[in-house]
Parts: sequence; structure tokens; C-alpha cells
Amino acid sequence: MNRALLMTLAVVAGLVVLGALSFGGIYNSLVAAEEGVTGAWAQVENVYQRRLDLIPNLVETVKGYAAHERETLEAVIGARSKITQTQITVKAFNDPQALTQFEQLQQGLTSTLSRLLAIAEQYPDLKANQNFLALQSQLEGTENRIAVERRRFNEVAREFNTRLRIFPNNWVGRLMGFQRKSYFAADEGARTVPEVKF
Repeated sequence: MNRALLMTLAVVAGLVVLGALSFGGIYNSLVAAEEGVTGAWAQVENVYQRRLDLIPNLVETVKGYAAHERETLEAVIGARSKITQTQITVKAFNDPQALTQFEQLQQGLTSTLSRLLAIAEQYPDLKANQNFLALQSQLEGTENRIAVERRRFNEVAREFNTRLRIFPNNWVGRLMGFQRKSYFAADEGARTVPEVKF
């Protein structure tokens, strides 16, 4: 009887150890995946910051040529200011509304930058200015980087969300407080086909 009791205790202890190791492995994989999302978000912020850093130089270059375009220049500066005053934290990817608000601010800046670049078309000397051309090229490159980093963020967030929903990860995730991450979505009106007239 003692031997049967010892065997039962050994099996129970083995199951407890196996369960603890399994729980720990699942928890660690969720932590690693969440850190991947956090790292991808940091890279998104990095390229947005690059764009914000380029804007003052671009505005100053245009200012010298287009002093009477004050309204557009102020709109660009105002849009940049709104973004720099908005702090979005790592917890924002758990809140689709916060991420949407952040993206709307970024879209506003993109819109005002488009108007600023359209002004340049009216000033041939500005279009030929090497500083302006270099800044415009850097800004275009940065916009491409933003698109790439947003796509990467969405991929990493999708991987995390998938891992979080898979059994038994969903139990461990719920128990340990992990939350689904939000995605960057397409701009409003992106599904509308532009009308081209000749």
C-alpha cells in the first residue's frame, strides 16, 4: 500500500511539474510575442519621429520662397504640434480607439504636407533648390518607411493575436492579463476608387 501511495504521489507530482513547465513555456512565448509587438511599435514611432524632424527644415526652406503661403505653413506646423503633444503608449495597441485617434492625427499631417508640396509646384526656383529637393526626397522615403513599418507592426500584432487565441494559450493569456493588440487600418476613403478625368 505504501508503494502504491508513493507511486500515486510521484505521478501527481510529475503531472504538476509538467503542468507548471507547460504553463511557463506558454507564458514565456506570449511575453516574447508581446515584446515583438512592442518592438514593432517602437519602430513605427521611430519613422514617425523622423518625419516630424524633417518638417521644420522643409517648412523653413519653403518659407523663404513662399512667404505669402502662410496659412499652409501654419497648418503644417499646427498638425506637427498636435502630434508632438499626443502621447501614445504601449497600452494603446490594446485600445483600437486610441490607435485610430493617433492615426487620424498622422493623416492630418500627411494632408497638410501634401498641400505644402503642392505649393512647391508654383515656385520653379524652390523646385530647383537642392535643400528642398533633398528634404522632399527624404520625406518621400520616410513615408515609404512608415508604410513598411506599419505593415510589419500589423504582421507582428497578428502573430501575437493568433498565438493568444490558440488553446491552451488562451487560458494562460486570460489568466495572466494579456490583451489582443489593435491593427493599423486603411485610411477612410481608401476603398473609394479615385475618379480620373482627362
